[in-house]
Amino acid sequence: MGKYILSHDIGTSSDKAVLVDFKGDVIATSSKAYPTLYPNPAWVEQNPEEYWHAVTASSRAIVEKTAIDPAEIKGIVFSTQAQGVIPVDKDGNVLYNNITWVDGRAQKQAESIMKHLGGKKVFSLVAGTPIMGKDCIAKIIWLKEERPEIYQNTHLILDVNGYLKYKCTKKMVTELSGASSYGLDLKSKQWLSVIKLTGIDMEKLPPLVCSTDMVGGLTDEAAAEMGLLAGTPVFGGCDDVQAAAVGAGMCGDGDIHIYLGTSAWVAATSKTADKFRHGAAAIQSADREMNLIAGITESAGANIQWICDQFFASEKEKYGENIYKYMDDVVQSIPPGSDHLICTPWMLGERCPVSTTTTRATLFNMTMVHTREHLMRSVYEGIGYNLRWILENYQADYGFACDNFRIIGGGALDNGWMQIIADITGKSFSIVKDPRNAGAVGAAVVALIGLGELSGFGHAKEFVQIDKVYQPDRNNKAVYDQCH
Repeated sequence: MGKYILSHDIGTSSDKAVLVDFKGDVIATSSKAYPTLYPNPAWVEQNPEEYWHAVTASSRAIVEKTAIDPAEIKGIVFSTQAQGVIPVDKDGNVLYNNITWVDGRAQKQAESIMKHLGGKKVFSLVAGTPIMGKDCIAKIIWLKEERPEIYQNTHLILDVNGYLKYKCTKKMVTELSGASSYGLDLKSKQWLSVIKLTGIDMEKLPPLVCSTDMVGGLTDEAAAEMGLLAGTPVFGGCDDVQAAAVGAGMCGDGDIHIYLGTSAWVAATSKTADKFRHGAAAIQSADREMNLIAGITESAGANIQWICDQFFASEKEKYGENIYKYMDDVVQSIPPGSDHLICTPWMLGERCPVSTTTTRATLFNMTMVHTREHLMRSVYEGIGYNLRWILENYQADYGFACDNFRIIGGGALDNGWMQIIADITGKSFSIVKDPRNAGAVGAAVVALIGLGELSGFGHAKEFVQIDKVYQPDRNNKAVYDQCH
């Protein structure tokens, strides 16, 4: 009889259920998409019930696909998109759609909060970074000001992970890493007391748990919907950046990983770093004893998707799933530096290395010699420049070496793009095996620690195999140094 963890990776567009055995091997996966709503400019919402429908459908699919006995699933854990704002009443009914991490509606509230607390400059000195319209605190104040009836009827505000744990166990809690997207005292591991000065009612923030805590067992109702056994342990889990650090095996002091998916991030694990610098946030790691310096870049793979949809539609129809292999080959036909065509990749605004909701992507130095293929390579390179900028800031601001990092996510499978990043950064780095599932495997490690199967986060590296190593081409780096 086998023993498994059922790990759910709740992303921006879909849930991926991943069955992981106690050796860290991925046995099976199943995905279920859900829609995103754009009711107004800068508003980006999702219906939390759609998350739950995806979780139940993908869980049942895993059981059916593998024909395992549900009793073999020893734990359930979620790795989720961060910064969700989901108001619920005392019975757990959702009162308003999830105001997602991409949503930037609350800029007015962000500016008002900073003005109330001494102005942007003073606030930034205290908090380390200004609040922007995409931050959770500003969005909660938006609810209070723009939807006062909903706010008054709100019992607790849950993030995506908290909502799904509630659906599983009927217990409303927030895990520490999720709480740090709102405001967590990294030393005391409690809600920041300064939150109440913004006008938020502190009693609307749930009790806190650790990633490895067993929150409860599956209720009879949840078990029936998921096709699993009632009482199956459900663990605290964590946000996606934190799960990715574990799944990359980069949990030690100074370890760095990069995620490349729809969005991207550079994250460094640290025992001591606890300041916000140049758009990078100091947040709670999945490991209670560690912090994570996380620099989120809002749009990465989404930019590649845009290039594909807008300029390579006929090729996409012709090549189908192999379109990115085709694009990868085409990129090689354009010289490094794209003949001095430079793209800034900020199609959705940016968080790091510069926090802004209004900055947008641009193309510099366009001439008559440039083609759509140049445009494509410049987008790949633009994201690489952004990553280099973040890494340079990490070295200057925190003293991180930024050498021998690891890259995970779907973008890690793109050989051409990986070599571009190696050449731009001048760094060697590794790609982990099965990089698309690194976050789910990281969450499974969290559950295994909770079960007592692993003694701590230091064992994460034992679960992670290296698939490939990239080395920079020094000649290409010289070109990129000139363009940077």
